[in-house]
Amino acid sequence: MELEVSLLTVFIAALITALTTGLGAIPLAFARQVDQRWLAVGAALAAGLMLAASHSLIDEGSAIGAWRSLLGIASGLALVVLADRWLDRHDTPDVSDLQGADARKALMIVGVMTIHSFAEGVGVGVSYGGGEDLGVFITAAIAVHNIPEGLAIALVLVPRGVPVWQAAGWAIFSSLPQPLMAIPAYLFVSAFEPVLPIGLGLAAGAMIWMVFAELLPDANRRLSAANVGTVVVLSFMAMFAFQLTIAH
Repeated sequence: MELEVSLLTVFIAALITALTTGLGAIPLAFARQVDQRWLAVGAALAAGLMLAASHSLIDEGSAIGAWRSLLGIASGLALVVLADRWLDRHDTPDVSDLQGADARKALMIVGVMTIHSFAEGVGVGVSYGGGEDLGVFITAAIAVHNIPEGLAIALVLVPRGVPVWQAAGWAIFSSLPQPLMAIPAYLFVSAFEPVLPIGLGLAAGAMIWMVFAELLPDANRRLSAANVGTVVVLSFMAMFAFQLTIAH
């Protein structure tokens, strides 16, 4: 295949999408101290954002291959459950200033979002295989889309004592697979395109599990069920409206 776009262009585009994830932590720079109730609100907000992102991933994957997308969701569920059980059997590694249950939760959400980033990196590379105009559009959409995803990570880390700059660093770290996967996906677009729905579904399945197994139980400890549901739906709507805006 004759390359229409330079590899450096594809790499820089995917790197930009990774760096924008760190911008999601900026709003929390103005909230140094967060009480337990606001921690619960943050968990519910992150849950809504991640559900909306999962909806988008499944929709994109189904448009390419519905059954492959379904296979990806099942794979994501299996992967995250196995990872959760592995963490239960081993000492939880420290994540920044966190320890114990907090470190485990932080590790899980960063891991889940990193899985998601593999699919996005493939998406950037495949899109540039369709031409520079398509690649620029998809890159811009993913870059903007990554900002609330960075916020979702920061909402878990910052209220638990992690400095904003470190939360931004973890958010960017979770997106590093994007520039790493974009180049091979661009070089071998015909080989990567069939597995893209699986990658999208895998990320969605892992995020949906994270929402119901980790984030919503946290939110329900300090908020009423009605308030949790309201925050989740409103944040879902905001993310969905955001996606519609950048898609048109």
